[in-house]
Amino acid sequence: MKVIPAIDIKGGKVVRLAQGKAEYETVYFESPLEVAGMWAAQGADLIHVVDLDSAILGRPKNLKLIKEIVDSVNVKIEFGGGIRDEEMVQGLIDAGIEKVVIGTRALEEDFISKASKRFGDRIVVGIDAKDGMVLTKGWLFKTEMKAVDLAEKMAGLGVKTINYTDISRDGMLKGPNVDSLKKILKVKGIDIIASGGVSTIEDVRQLKALEGVGLKGMIIGKALYEKTIDLKEAIRVCSQKE
Repeated sequence: MKVIPAIDIKGGKVVRLAQGKAEYETVYFESPLEVAGMWAAQGADLIHVVDLDSAILGRPKNLKLIKEIVDSVNVKIEFGGGIRDEEMVQGLIDAGIEKVVIGTRALEEDFISKASKRFGDRIVVGIDAKDGMVLTKGWLFKTEMKAVDLAEKMAGLGVKTINYTDISRDGMLKGPNVDSLKKILKVKGIDIIASGGVSTIEDVRQLKALEGVGLKGMIIGKALYEKTIDLKEAIRVCSQKE
């Protein structure tokens, strides 16, 4: 099972937000490059990078910095934040991004269908949910779409991977919402990566136990910065055979 460390960028710095709220922002590092190097040195083979400024603006803001991250580490980079059209996806792939995460425009079936056909498994759909309902535009807008229904639509459109974030748990260090995760895992034909609330090595083991029902990995953010989880240990736990 994959363990994917997260780097959230805002104003050029590495931050974490609690439940996606800007007023609950904590700056952990001045340099995203430093953090990318740190996670690479600890054994990560994929790093999840989110440009929070771009997610809110709906256009790329820190592309130069993202390219510097790609060039600075020998680790695959997954990027999300403000991806609104196919040209943006192509530009990121050309810049060396391995996986491009689409969130807000995932509600547009025509766009996802075209993007999935054009880019294949380089596309990841990010489903961010609270109380089972999808949120978009940097988690600012609650939609009328159920997360499970959107996941089923994405599977039907050929999307290979979903990053599923429970916003109520994100950045709160209160453990993952296993019940909501199990509902998403019932969707067939698509890989699910869990995000939000992973706080202790016991949480890691709890998610590892869901490997048998289809969970493919987990994204860990704040717990790594608060040092309640050691990345090397999490990778070791998740690399063990059942």
